[in-house]
Amino acid sequence: MAPMFHLLLLPFLLSIAVGKDLEEKKGLFENTVLDVAEGTPVPFPLHQFQVTHPGVNAFRLSGEGQEDIMMSKDGWLYLEKPLDWSRDNHYIIKVEALADDEVVDGPVFVTINVLDINNNPPYFNQSGYVAMVRENSPAGVPFTQVFALDRDDPETPHARLSYSLVSQIPNKNNIVLFQIDPSTGEISTTEEGAQMLKAREGIHYERGEDQSFDALKMKFNNYCSVQNVPYEENPFFTCVEKAEMRRQNVDPREDPDYTLFVRVQDMGGASVTALTGNARVQIAVQQNLWFNPGQINIQENLKAAYPHVIAKVQSNEPDAIYTLVQKERELKFPFQITENGEIMVTEELDREDKDKYILVVIAKDNHDQEVDPPMEILVIVDDVNDNAPVCDEESVFEVQEDEPLGSLVGQMLAGDNDEPGTLNALLNYTIVSQSPPTESNAFSIDGTSGRIQALQILRRREQQVYNLNVRVSDSVFSTDCKVVIKVIDVNNEMPLFEKTDYGNHTLAEDTPVGHTVLTIRATDADDPDSGSSLIEFHISEGNTDEVFAVETDGKGVGQLVIAKPLDFESSYTYWLKIDARNPEPLMPGLKYGSESTAFVSVSVTDVDEAPEFSLDILDVTVPENTTKGSVLLTVEAMDPEGKEIGFKLDGDTKGWLEIDAGTGQIKTKDKLDRETLESFEVTVTAFEKENPQKSSERVVHVRLLDVNDNVPKLTETQAFMCMMNLKPVILKAQDGDSAPFSHPFTFTFANSKKSPNWVLRKIDDMSAELSLRKRPIEDKTFSLSINIKDNGGIGITNSFEVRVCNCTELGYCYIAPGVHGFKYGMGPTIGILFSVIGFCIIMFIIVIKSTSKSGKKKGTTEEEERNAMM
Repeated sequence: MAPMFHLLLLPFLLSIAVGKDLEEKKGLFENTVLDVAEGTPVPFPLHQFQVTHPGVNAFRLSGEGQEDIMMSKDGWLYLEKPLDWSRDNHYIIKVEALADDEVVDGPVFVTINVLDINNNPPYFNQSGYVAMVRENSPAGVPFTQVFALDRDDPETPHARLSYSLVSQIPNKNNIVLFQIDPSTGEISTTEEGAQMLKAREGIHYERGEDQSFDALKMKFNNYCSVQNVPYEENPFFTCVEKAEMRRQNVDPREDPDYTLFVRVQDMGGASVTALTGNARVQIAVQQNLWFNPGQINIQENLKAAYPHVIAKVQSNEPDAIYTLVQKERELKFPFQITENGEIMVTEELDREDKDKYILVVIAKDNHDQEVDPPMEILVIVDDVNDNAPVCDEESVFEVQEDEPLGSLVGQMLAGDNDEPGTLNALLNYTIVSQSPPTESNAFSIDGTSGRIQALQILRRREQQVYNLNVRVSDSVFSTDCKVVIKVIDVNNEMPLFEKTDYGNHTLAEDTPVGHTVLTIRATDADDPDSGSSLIEFHISEGNTDEVFAVETDGKGVGQLVIAKPLDFESSYTYWLKIDARNPEPLMPGLKYGSESTAFVSVSVTDVDEAPEFSLDILDVTVPENTTKGSVLLTVEAMDPEGKEIGFKLDGDTKGWLEIDAGTGQIKTKDKLDRETLESFEVTVTAFEKENPQKSSERVVHVRLLDVNDNVPKLTETQAFMCMMNLKPVILKAQDGDSAPFSHPFTFTFANSKKSPNWVLRKIDDMSAELSLRKRPIEDKTFSLSINIKDNGGIGITNSFEVRVCNCTELGYCYIAPGVHGFKYGMGPTIGILFSVIGFCIIMFIIVIKSTSKSGKKKGTTEEEERNAMM
């Protein structure tokens, strides 16, 4: 039989490995772990045990799977029956070698892991499903769900299920109205289904309305009154009656509107060998009473009895409770809703106050749960012409004399608070009167835009001011507006400086910005208070970097001021050319002359200034593992007068940095550690070596970048489990680094091997769950090696000790008298040793002192006896 075993062993035995989680026994054969695929043909040899004891004539098996697994007399462990993963995925068998029924070797333990194969097709938990969907249901929102199961290993692709829609009946025009989520089995409508699904035609009933036979007759009469024909004999009525009864008592099982055939596949549906299951979903479409009435238009200032009904909504839930809120959450909300869904406005609306409202209708049941999705309704307040045009109390325009005919005088500005873009706000302009009057009109106005133009050549000596009365009107109202037109003198005079040379002025370079250097003056002979007489000053030459500016009120007086800091090293003298100009153009043929230009000289004297840094902001970012002596930053500074400078560094509380006093190089002088201090600031001072009081400071911001220099470690290294209640143990780890070098952590057994007895499953980024596959035979302490790696793949193996024990009622390990659950560590052992030694020393001192006192007392007694004898 042995040769046959060897032939069968080759195609079916998947792997044999030596188990290290079980305690090894000293003997001629060892604990063994075997992986065997379910359904392996039998008889099938698994493992042969080699023994050297001469008297071995039999083997004894005990433990799990004794009906399926047998042992031959020559030491072969073999399958008697095929294994089934869904029945049991794990066996532990104890093997003992016997000589005439006496154990001479062992026991050893054999762990058999049953490997799943894809031999179970998925199946739905129901052969058929029924569902109701309302017309106009939003696309993608599930209204029902199918669910399938698979008896294969859920940790393998064999049980990874995928759902699909096979067909839809009816399917007019090949338009798919439904869709299924391949992962969850949730069924929803498509975009086409959301628009095209319609419920069966029927009679519409209001909330609480009678739906009896008599009520149906009344509604039938309203639309199709037939004289002298009994309802029971009227084919039209009986047809309506049957259709209404069918609609009210629709049963998707007996009379579905749509039937869907759905399929589930394992292997994620990605394999041609995937196994499948099928089910049928019968769907009825329900009437959706909860529909939006659409935009509502209300005329402002509407004269009606209030509250005034403007719309009505009806929930699909007959006993729904309606509430109405305003989306904008403003204080004023002139709307309310009745218990049967009538939306009413409570007062007249004013479009100029608010032109639209967004109402939100909510339908809830008696338990305050929403029964329909909230509905938004837009209310538009339509405009009526209830506002007169408005304009400024007086509009003033200026026009130069001798301007040609048709010259623009100005633009009349008026407005209307009615809705823009409507006839209610369309304005018309007309000139009603002119003062003083002229033989023919001196001005015209565009009736649409309000542009005023000159119809005559105006001369100031004939008339300096004209007053117009302009009427602005809409289709209902009108307003009269005053317009003043001033004829101003032509700019035929140039501004003249009081002097053209303002001499030389000396300023120290530290003179503050805003300081007035001197005051300049000019005059203009044109009419006062006109654009022709206003004077502006401009520095046209010599103002390098715009260090100076002239401030003026336009009346001929200007102040030359410092606009930017002076710098002797950049420029120590300025020769400024200042022009006086009018904002109005000169009359044709006239040009500005030398009388309208003045000059001023400014000299800047040197001041000993502090050194200046080249940058105002000094930031540096470096990795925390930067080597000692590396240059982080070179601070650059210079003295404006070119004097020799030095550098010093303050504020380094950790002593990590140093600065080269001559070059300004900041270097590391010790190891940086982001976990100690992530960012810090130091102060760099640049000073004149000859005069250290002349100094400047800059703050250097240093930020340390994390590197992966810490490994994740367990926060606890010991735990216990109660044998009668094997609750998983939670492992938690921490890492001193920050993202991306810390969590998420990966938890595995050492060397990435699977354990036959333990399961390690990740919970979240920083913790995992450790659980036992089988309840152990005896109270025992297990030492596990668990490898924890951070997000950068760096980690070490952590030792974790788990004691599986009998527990007290309070859930703690029971420890029999004289038995310790865990060994004392080095610290407790040393502490006990020193305590014993200390106790011995104290006792020794007490004994010595007692002996000494006894000796002294004895000597005293002998001396007293001698004295008595004398």
